[in-house]
Amino acid sequence: MDEILKAFPLLSDRQRQQLADLSHLYADWNSKINVISRKDIDNIYIHHILHSLAIGKFITPCDGTEILDLGTGGGFPGIPLAILWPQCRFHLIDRIGKKIKVAQAVAEAIGLDNVTFQHGDSGECRKRFDYVVSRAVMTLGDLIPLITKNISRSPRKDNPLPPGLIVLKGGDLSEETAAANRRDILDVPLSDFFPNISFFDTKHLLYVPL
Repeated sequence: MDEILKAFPLLSDRQRQQLADLSHLYADWNSKINVISRKDIDNIYIHHILHSLAIGKFITPCDGTEILDLGTGGGFPGIPLAILWPQCRFHLIDRIGKKIKVAQAVAEAIGLDNVTFQHGDSGECRKRFDYVVSRAVMTLGDLIPLITKNISRSPRKDNPLPPGLIVLKGGDLSEETAAANRRDILDVPLSDFFPNISFFDTKHLLYVPL
């Protein structure tokens, strides 16, 4: 939790409490439904929460921005981002019902009221959003065609970036980005945001305007 507070020192007391509560809530649910690797649950703040919040170091959306978290699993990156950006609306979707159940229960437990949930796949969500976010669900070449229908065609003038896709990935992405055959992919190493945390040395944020 200390690393989160260092990275985001302007969090309100409510936001700090909501983020602090995530640890025991996920630990409790993970003992019943495996949404995070059991060997990794002790690293939840760095590997899952701060990793999700890295998107918040890249962009600050304007009030009313609508965001789709595709393949959210147990609620990442959507729930940490919904805590960080209470002025935005989030829709979290996953094809595994028990994972959506966990995400919804966690959100309810911390009083998160700017999120909605859907059990299904991308084809069952027809609504348009300002941004689609995701954590390593599939390759860019597969993901971009799936979510293009969900990207808003009416950009909010106060947002710092055009509508598009923001994904969190790890490792060498050169082949994946080349295969996506787009020249407008922005690749941001997460070590730029968190230079003293070794976990982020091989992690990246990719933004694709759509």
